[in-house]
Amino acid sequence: MKIQKGFPPSLRRSTAELYFAAFEGKIGGILGRTGKGTAFVELVVDPTHAICAIDDNGTKLLGLAGFKTASGAMVGGELSDLAKIYGWFGALWRGLILSVLERDLEDHVLLMDGIAVADGERGKGIGTKLLYAIFAEAEKLGKTEIRLDVIDTNPKARALYERLGFVATGKEALGPLKYVFGFSMATKMVKTV
Repeated sequence: MKIQKGFPPSLRRSTAELYFAAFEGKIGGILGRTGKGTAFVELVVDPTHAICAIDDNGTKLLGLAGFKTASGAMVGGELSDLAKIYGWFGALWRGLILSVLERDLEDHVLLMDGIAVADGERGKGIGTKLLYAIFAEAEKLGKTEIRLDVIDTNPKARALYERLGFVATGKEALGPLKYVFGFSMATKMVKTV
């Protein structure tokens, strides 16, 4: 297994599928579960903001960790990108709802933009290795903190983050939007680099 920044073009679709599968419960109700959500992620996923675990042959994506800085995000996109998949009406309401998930970005902070490990590969330490690679990337970029949000329905992820030195610094309730996103609370966690 190799841990590397980015992914080859041949794994772009696999990257989108893994990301969407991992976060379908959170974004599937907005982006759609009939293939359009994966198509949108495939359109906008940026390899310069991804750390990937790839098999030794370079043909299989085992896991990924995305991050966001002032220069971009692993999964970002513009309203015009949403319109390419959903049309302008679909793009407008989706963009409005997705804006609730946006987080302010400070210059000294690397913001995690999701982490996922493929089915059949969990329990092998891939998530931990990806996080250590994120720590190294943050240091390389001169960031002093790494920040992430972990949802209340993912206690295993929170336990991993705590084990690796992340500390909870606040909580945010979604209120009525919990019915749209499938979770009711997110905990903000921070790690000093």
